[in-house]
Amino acid sequence: MLYVVLLFLAVSLLLYVILAGSDFGAGIVELFSSKKNQEQTKKTIYRVMGPVWEANHIWIIIMVVILWVAFPKFYNILVIYLHLPLTLTLLGITLRGVTFVFRHYDAYIDKSQIIYDWMFRVSSLITPIFLGMTFGATISGSLIITEDYSNFSFNQLFVAPWLNIFSILVGLFFAGLCAFLSSILLIGEANTNNTNIYLRKSKIATISIIILGFIVLCYGFLNDIKFVSAFINNPYSISLILLSAILIYPLLLSIKRAQQVLSRALAGLQVVFILTAAIVTHYPNLIIASNNQLSLLDGMAPENTINVLGVSLIIGGCLIIPGLFHLLKSFKMIKILER
Repeated sequence: MLYVVLLFLAVSLLLYVILAGSDFGAGIVELFSSKKNQEQTKKTIYRVMGPVWEANHIWIIIMVVILWVAFPKFYNILVIYLHLPLTLTLLGITLRGVTFVFRHYDAYIDKSQIIYDWMFRVSSLITPIFLGMTFGATISGSLIITEDYSNFSFNQLFVAPWLNIFSILVGLFFAGLCAFLSSILLIGEANTNNTNIYLRKSKIATISIIILGFIVLCYGFLNDIKFVSAFINNPYSISLILLSAILIYPLLLSIKRAQQVLSRALAGLQVVFILTAAIVTHYPNLIIASNNQLSLLDGMAPENTINVLGVSLIIGGCLIIPGLFHLLKSFKMIKILER
């Protein structure tokens, strides 16, 4: 049952990044649009994502439950040492959700609409940045895991590990990844007159994540970040990144031709390759601290707990996944079924 639990954990991570990532990215695309295009993008976002946007967060809930129940030691390290960026992430998700609703259902058309719009756009940007910074902190080698807090300052334990250049670069890369996913999603959702807007933004987003990814690797290599060194020397990670790079040309070609199904499939596949490359680099040691490395499997729950969780996930998956599939299909979010 352990492999079932790990499979659900990996799938939940991938789906959250792809689905919620494109959700966050919509706000980023809107933020970096002209005033004229912002209004059009706002309407498109609500029409496309309005019916299903809240469903995306089910995947992060599943991830949290799995980590909490099956891998309590790993979970405790995350919520104790990275409680600040995680709290800021939750606040960003909440703020974004509130403003998403208020800017559409507020009965008054006044200056409050402007505030809602900017709160939505800014929270859409900073939330994935904080998520990326949290991941950056787990692999930067800056975490200090200790049982004697008196020997270290609050800054050393709870601020410096995530508030540093490497983690910020990882956060910017993840935000760019979200904008990349969303701009490609919006190509097939815009009307004929506005398709060119998202075609252009898709190309810009693709180039941006290539540049940001290169900067992250270069900075990590030059500053002797253990994860980056392991990433470069891991044949599986390099192979996956090369596969992702190979897909850039057909992706750009599909974007140019406005092939919505193919471009979405290629974009999603690229993200899967990138995330898988990051995970396999140091698996199962997914936290690289300054004084040691923590495996996901360290302090794992008893076998009986894992078995019950595995069965629960299988039953829950059989109930939830068909419902989500029907929801996405009903609101025409799964375009491939229409061909």
